[in-house]
Amino acid sequence: MSCFVVPLVQAIATSAYRKANEKRIASPDASPLLRHVTDLEKMLWGGSVMLIVDHIINGELTWRFPFFTALGETGGWSIMLREILLVGVPMALVITIVWAVYVLIKEKRTSTAGR
Repeated sequence: MSCFVVPLVQAIATSAYRKANEKRIASPDASPLLRHVTDLEKMLWGGSVMLIVDHIINGELTWRFPFFTALGETGGWSIMLREILLVGVPMALVITIVWAVYVLIKEKRTSTAGR
C-alpha cells in the first residue's frame, strides 16, 4: 500500500537534481550516468504513477484522509513502515541498478557504433 513512496521520493529528488544541473548534463564532458539522468527520472515517475493508480484501483489508497487505508487500523504506521522498508527500498534500488546497466549497455553500443 505504500511501496511507491520511496521511488516517488527518489523521482522528486532526481527531478530536482536534473533541474539544478541542466548545464552540466548538456556538457559534452558529462559522465554517462549524468547524461542519462533523465532516463532514470522517467523510469521512477512512470513506475510511481503506475503504482499509485494500481493502489487506488485496489482500494489501498483513498481520496479522503488518512489516504492510506492501513492508517485507519491500529498499528497501521508499523505496517506502512515495514512495507516501505521491505518493498519500497528494494524496488527503488532495483530500478536504479537496471538504469545503470541500461546506461552502460547504451554507452557501449554507442562507442562501438562510432568505429
